[in-house]
Amino acid sequence: MSRIAATFAALQAAGRKALIPYVTAGDPYADATPELMHALAGAGADVIELGVPFSDPMADGPVIQRAGERALTRGIGLPQVLEMVRVFRQDDARTPVVLMGYANPVERYGVDRFVADAKAAGVDGVLVVDYPPEECEDFALRLRADGLDPIFLLAPTSTEARMAHVGRIASGYVYYVSLKGVTGAGHLDTDAVARMLPRIRAHVPVPVGVGFGIRDGQSARAVAEVADAVVIGSALVQHLETQPRERLAAAAADFIADIRRALDR
Repeated sequence: MSRIAATFAALQAAGRKALIPYVTAGDPYADATPELMHALAGAGADVIELGVPFSDPMADGPVIQRAGERALTRGIGLPQVLEMVRVFRQDDARTPVVLMGYANPVERYGVDRFVADAKAAGVDGVLVVDYPPEECEDFALRLRADGLDPIFLLAPTSTEARMAHVGRIASGYVYYVSLKGVTGAGHLDTDAVARMLPRIRAHVPVPVGVGFGIRDGQSARAVAEVADAVVIGSALVQHLETQPRERLAAAAADFIADIRRALDR
């Protein structure tokens, strides 16, 4: 059983929902990411999504675009991201880490090399935004052969056929994008999410996390009523982008602890 699957199984047994924060590797300070990840885990994060900076992040709004640009200017690429995970793993063998990014860095690095190095670093899952399931079954099989979970996106516009395809090849969890648009945009419609999730679950046997539009404890708790996991990215990244270096970990921990309390109430 993968670390992600074990985490979700333990949460389900305890009647709890997963909290999955997203941060961009190397932002807002190039040397702070492992410390930031430890702060998130200590404050109640169940899985950490670590963004791989990319120059053309088509699914991301201005907040995460800025984060990626800041990280790129500091020389953060896929090799540095993998090293951050290795450093994090020295003191945390429990919290699953998912790399979230785009195809270009993976292709440039080399797919086979990427999978091998990600496994060696301690990565648990990979979500490549612009790898549609129909075109990356071999990649998904390669990940699973090395014990990594291929994680896919579904959206309000996803067809039944797309859901069924994702259900056949995904593992770990599926990420449901609750809004039509980029990260940080729009208003979260929890009723629409509640209507969509039974359709997804009819095709997808793994847990379903919901992200995009979750900004605080109230919206997180509303989503957790119907989802298996809550993913929070832009609100956290925006909260951290103005924090001084010495306050960064504490600010992240306070933010996530508030969300965790809301989910557990």
